Amino acid sequence: MVSSALERPWILVVAVVVLLAVAAIGYATRTGPRTPANVRWVANASYLTQLASFRSRLARYRVGLAGVAVVALTGGIAAGVLLARPVDKQVLNSELATRDIVLCLDVSGSMVEYDAEIVSRFIDLVEGFDGERIALSIWNQTSRTVFPLTDDYGLVTEELELALAALDFDMDSYMNGSFDPDDLDRILRFVAGTELSTEMSSSLIGDGLASCGRLFDEADTERSRTIILASDNQVLGTPIYTLSAGADFVAERDIGLIGIYSGESTDTSAGEQKEFEDVVATHDGLYFEASDPSAVDAIIERIQDQQAVDLDATPEVVVSDRPATAATVLVIAFAGLVLLLWRLRT
Repeated sequence: MVSSALERPWILVVAVVVLLAVAAIGYATRTGPRTPANVRWVANASYLTQLASFRSRLARYRVGLAGVAVVALTGGIAAGVLLARPVDKQVLNSELATRDIVLCLDVSGSMVEYDAEIVSRFIDLVEGFDGERIALSIWNQTSRTVFPLTDDYGLVTEELELALAALDFDMDSYMNGSFDPDDLDRILRFVAGTELSTEMSSSLIGDGLASCGRLFDEADTERSRTIILASDNQVLGTPIYTLSAGADFVAERDIGLIGIYSGESTDTSAGEQKEFEDVVATHDGLYFEASDPSAVDAIIERIQDQQAVDLDATPEVVVSDRPATAATVLVIAFAGLVLLLWRLRT
């Protein structure tokens, strides 16, 4: 959690009090306009003060004086804020770092049209996490780790956005030959390492699930572990692990399973979806369809309800100076003050 604060707020209070005191004294001791020494009085000229042009210039002059006061006060407050040292404070609490989540994504050909939606859900999930370590693994015939378990949410968000950009590929344009070559290169680079061109197989879901189960480190510590598995369960070829065997593999390691199903409707899709749902349910997991609007909130709630163990470490407070806003206001106020004073003199 990041919060903004002033390291020396009393300085700002003193600065505001001084500015208000100066303004009050100036207002209380104000006098009329001084007559320059070289001015000569002219008889019968009192009517000049009634002229519209004179009144207009006088009104502009008074507005200019008010502007000078406002700009000077704004600049003074900005200077006070700078002296008070604005900072951002982030408390890194190790108690929140006891949950590990692996995002396990099927990137086979039949899932390409749906993977962008899945990754969007992953991004929504990350926004609801606070301290959990997250990893992303993609798989087809073989698996590739996009990033290992980490609590660097900047990296996680960046990598997921890159994944979203790569997987947002129009398969219809690919089939009719009107696709953008850059888009094709982007998705091919992203899924590189998940295919074995010498084997006629695809979407080996059990093997993908088992490989995701191997990404959890610190096996000897008490941590809650969860795999969020997204697939259409359309298996082509003979995997080492069936889906049920892969689920058994992760269950033996006390890893929770959450399944997100998405895919096209085919002659076999109903049975594949039913098998996917049944395997997740029999392993005490949660099952969702990708289009389910309640999925994100339910997944976050399940993960947060899982065991969280204190790591007995002192929270770390990271302090970062943030003077940019106040400094910008001060510079603008100074420039505005110079401009207004110049205009008043003319």
